[in-house]
Amino acid sequence: MFRVILYLLLAIVVISMLRGVIGIIGKLFSEFVNPAASSAARRPAVPSGGELKKDPVCGTFISASTAIQKKSGGEVYYFCSPECRDKFRS
Repeated sequence: MFRVILYLLLAIVVISMLRGVIGIIGKLFSEFVNPAASSAARRPAVPSGGELKKDPVCGTFISASTAIQKKSGGEVYYFCSPECRDKFRS
């Protein structure tokens, strides 16, 4: 009985190690085949830091530096897209 449990634990460890090695090989292969996609995936699409503003139409939080701005009634509103800006009524 003890031997069966030991074999099962050993099988779990071996399978886990093989899975890790295969994952590493897969990542290396994908970087070799398409290096531009792997480097683009590492870069953040939105600049880090800065103040976040909430879109008054859809509620999405956007960086103030990349948001579409609209001044209305002396107040500045921030939008995630031109569609949200066009839907907004002040």
